[in-house]
Amino acid sequence: MATSCNLADRQCRPCEGGIAPLDAAMASEMLHSLVGWALNGECLEKTFAFRNHYEAMAFVNAIAWLSHRENHHPEL
Repeated sequence: MATSCNLADRQCRPCEGGIAPLDAAMASEMLHSLVGWALNGECLEKTFAFRNHYEAMAFVNAIAWLSHRENHHPEL
């Protein structure tokens, strides 16, 4: 797997089984291209801060729309 690719330009494709997760070394290497993301155990996490409730809800609604379109539903 090429790690020099721009992850933001890629689309999520659901795993259909039989594919091993990234090992810690590969995940760590790929994280260098993702500002603000971190591994917490086996979970990929990012914390977002908003100025108010309206901005937070607008962000969550945008994530809901995008994740549904990509058929990938993250825990928020």
